[in-house]
Amino acid sequence: MSIGITELIAGIFKPAAELIDNLHTSTEEKLEQKRLLLEVQGRAMDRVHEYNTALLEGQARIVNSEAKSEHWVTATWRPIVMLGLFSLVMLDSFGWLPNRLSEEAWLLLQIGLGGYVVGRSVEKGVKTYREKPHV
Repeated sequence: MSIGITELIAGIFKPAAELIDNLHTSTEEKLEQKRLLLEVQGRAMDRVHEYNTALLEGQARIVNSEAKSEHWVTATWRPIVMLGLFSLVMLDSFGWLPNRLSEEAWLLLQIGLGGYVVGRSVEKGVKTYREKPHV
């Protein structure tokens, strides 16, 4: 079970928020400190979002460059790998493999499929964005 980045950042700031609640000070001062803490937490979330956006854009550029490559291996390795993994999944689903796929194979499939789908989605989204006229 994985924890999301939003929950991770909230968890980091939770002890500080609880500390503010336990301060022996006025309600106004507590509220001001919480406001400042939420502002810092918001900036941290913005940075994470910027990082994730840059990461996805970088991955999309890599997929796009590979797909446009003149060398057939570079241009087709991702679809070939995904077809191979899909074939293994189908064989495993029908019980046609001598041994079941390991947890690591399923994880590899999830990562590969996720990366391929996200890369293609970002690539198509960027293309659509560039084609639309902007005001």
